Amino acid sequence: MSLFDDDFYSTKVSRWEGWSARGAAGRRMKGMKLAPWVLPAAGGAAAMLVLVLLFGGWGHHSAQPASLTAAAAAAGGAVDAQGLAGDSAVYAAEKVGPTVISIIASNKDSDKEAVRGAVGLGSGIMFQKSGSTIRIVTNNHVVEGFSQLEVVTATGEHKKAELIGRDQMTDLAVLEIDGSGIKQIAEFGDSDALKPGEAAIAVGNPLGLGFAPTITKGIISWPKRTIPVSLSQQGDYDWEMDVIQTDAAINQGNSGGALVSLDGKVVGINTLKVADMGVEGLGFAIPINSAKPVIEALIKDHKIKRPYMGVVTQNLQSFKGTEVLKLPAGVKTGIIVIDATGPSKDAGLKTNDVIVELDGKPVDSTLELRKYIYSQKKVGDKINVTYYRGGKKATVALTMGEVPDK
Repeated sequence: MSLFDDDFYSTKVSRWEGWSARGAAGRRMKGMKLAPWVLPAAGGAAAMLVLVLLFGGWGHHSAQPASLTAAAAAAGGAVDAQGLAGDSAVYAAEKVGPTVISIIASNKDSDKEAVRGAVGLGSGIMFQKSGSTIRIVTNNHVVEGFSQLEVVTATGEHKKAELIGRDQMTDLAVLEIDGSGIKQIAEFGDSDALKPGEAAIAVGNPLGLGFAPTITKGIISWPKRTIPVSLSQQGDYDWEMDVIQTDAAINQGNSGGALVSLDGKVVGINTLKVADMGVEGLGFAIPINSAKPVIEALIKDHKIKRPYMGVVTQNLQSFKGTEVLKLPAGVKTGIIVIDATGPSKDAGLKTNDVIVELDGKPVDSTLELRKYIYSQKKVGDKINVTYYRGGKKATVALTMGEVPDK
């Protein structure tokens, strides 16, 4: 099932409220609601911004190819990577442009040419050669929900693509194509070394203008911005994305493309932007240092192996009328178990249990729970879960499973 439903973004508070991740042609990203950032405006008014996934192109399922950004030239003048005075943005564009491709995604009947669903258009970055194949990194939302994938190079050559692996939480996917005729691949840089104010270029195929890449230029507005998101579709923020903020123009059609430093190295993968009247230059990219281990795991295992407790939860503080839970007066925060499956069910956890500690450490929200188990636990590890049931406190040990395939 796709992450998206059809609902054009708006500056007004919607039934989802706040910032919303959106995909092809304004489709809202299901289960990934972003935190509302309210910025002060003239006269004390406030603007509610809408965060969108960078889709565009053909039909209501189309996705955008991404843009590239480049690092700032050294003080005293632009110098290219060969040490020659000149325009570093031109150098970076020439180095990376040929490695950024367009991705056409569709759902075609195997026996007929009729298209059952709309066609999607996004971008990707050719980054690795393995034998006779070339590997491409893009966004998960560019390829999710489509059965057939095709790549178009900057020279206009069409190649069939195979999905190697994808991950919804990090919004990354890896594809493979036949490598014949491909002479250039992108080089990854160091996103941890980025500084505010460094110059940036964006390379991609906005609005389906053609498969030859478009170049835009800006700066790194902030190298590491944390955006809370909701994966549960219940409105509570239960995950956080670390992203690079840039003002390089990135528009519909840019998803999956590269953010590039002036030495021609990819430092990010463009995925989100703010779309609102009166808002300019607020785009976001996945840092390449965060993407590297995910890409490697997708190549090796075709998925991300994450530890799994098996609980569907909601934050206690989000509910009224929790008196039925018979909690002690001092318990104001915790995590209500809505449903227990897998390891949690096997360990004896039940609906309406309220989790308050993991391994003896207080846990106040689903976000804290996820961050703890993903950073501190592996599949097969033990975890002690302390909870309240009917007003009584208890602790149970369970063994972490692996997130099941969907």
